[in-house]
Amino acid sequence: MERHEIEVFLTLAEELHFGRTGERLGISQGRVSQTVQRLERRFGLLLFQRTSRRVALTPAGARFRDELLPAHRQLERAVSRAMAAGHGVTGVLDVGYSSPMAADVVLAASRVFEAGHQDCQVRIREIQLHDPLGPLREGVVDLQVTEFPVDEPDITLGPVALSQQRGLLVPTGHPFAKCDSLSVEDYADAVMIPLIGDAIPPAWLDHHYPRSTPSGRPIPRARPATFWAEVLARVAAGEGVSLVSMGAEPYVSRPGLTFVPFRDAAPMEYGLMWLTAAESALVRAFADAVCDTAQSLP
Repeated sequence: MERHEIEVFLTLAEELHFGRTGERLGISQGRVSQTVQRLERRFGLLLFQRTSRRVALTPAGARFRDELLPAHRQLERAVSRAMAAGHGVTGVLDVGYSSPMAADVVLAASRVFEAGHQDCQVRIREIQLHDPLGPLREGVVDLQVTEFPVDEPDITLGPVALSQQRGLLVPTGHPFAKCDSLSVEDYADAVMIPLIGDAIPPAWLDHHYPRSTPSGRPIPRARPATFWAEVLARVAAGEGVSLVSMGAEPYVSRPGLTFVPFRDAAPMEYGLMWLTAAESALVRAFADAVCDTAQSLP
């Protein structure tokens, strides 16, 4: 397969729309269709089901995407690293993180990165969730690893560095604390302590702190919290429950808190991001280092 064929297939597999795929790749919708048809003739099978209303991957197309995507990402990182080496990756890089799990990955990546780029220095700092994008936009950090989803026009999203099971943090005396797992519908039977902050994107809040369950049951709310430490203290005091990544348990566990996993919730994803206008070879090279490090950690 040619590289442009790979990019057309993977972009269409993500967008499931010929027009949007063409816009993203800067080619015509007709060329997208021709490329897909050429691949299907070559393989002797359908990769996409097309109707007048929708585009969907066939089972064979989905398998092909799942097998091709990791190799494509590895190729992109190899190209990025080669370009970075050619341009000379030097200087100071400030990197933010919003969770202790992400901090471990960033620290490990910085050690490897500095060893391989002796003219670089990596400095890390914590990003507070009540202002998750402020330090990035103010130039305090050059890139960061933060909870997804983020959809902002001035920010470029890199790959997901960590994916962890979503859970509920409950007081040890709460009935949920005796459960092996929970359903997202159980949100409606507890009082949620949400985060608050004028700078938090509304879509991010709606994703992580919904006001109703998938079936439409309202989720009771307590007074919002500004800092994560406040959430921990108030949950332990029995004021309510909170969303949590199950990977956080070894870092923030304390008396009075119980971590219960969801059995039907999407995982919590921590991804890389940087200002589009400030993208550089150094930023790209370190983003690749974070991804490589995350894959190598247990």
